[in-house]
Amino acid sequence: MTPPCALETDRLLLRAWSHDDAPRLLDILGREEVTQWLGDGTPWVMADLDEAHRTIDRYAERSATPPIGVWAVEVRSTRSVVGSVMLLPLPHADHGEVEIAWHLHPDSWGHGYATEAARALLDYGFDQGLPEILAVTHVGNDASGRVCARLGMTDEGVVRKWYDVDMQLYRITAQAFRLTTAGPLASGADHPEV
Repeated sequence: MTPPCALETDRLLLRAWSHDDAPRLLDILGREEVTQWLGDGTPWVMADLDEAHRTIDRYAERSATPPIGVWAVEVRSTRSVVGSVMLLPLPHADHGEVEIAWHLHPDSWGHGYATEAARALLDYGFDQGLPEILAVTHVGNDASGRVCARLGMTDEGVVRKWYDVDMQLYRITAQAFRLTTAGPLASGADHPEV
């Protein structure tokens, strides 16, 4: 299996998850305040280190076909992993729709890391030929909605297409992204998020 390529921003390194990161992954996904916003919203938390190791193996499998993949988000100055960012096919996608998603540990909220990591991943996905990328957030997940807005994504309204719950759909095309990143709001570090 090929790990996802490493990507760098001013503050972050996006890299493959390592089994050395399993305790931190457990700390992130073992928190309901994080997992309540994932998937279909069914309450769950990661149970133990064995599950963290199995998840890291799944991340590696899902990263075998670029640009699809799951990256650990590491702060370069501290070498601490703050969460994940990913490009994945939406479940039951009719036309190969790809979504961008992120989840960060609460101790890393409010620093602009999600925006910065997602912007790097959008750039990578579009460089790899994806024509558009979607984000699907739970209705009421205002923090992720603000990240989508900072990324220049268009709010397409509420849909019930890929998950069996209402979700807020955001979309950005490669062309729109290139226009957005050329402007004065290109730096996610200037725009903290929750």
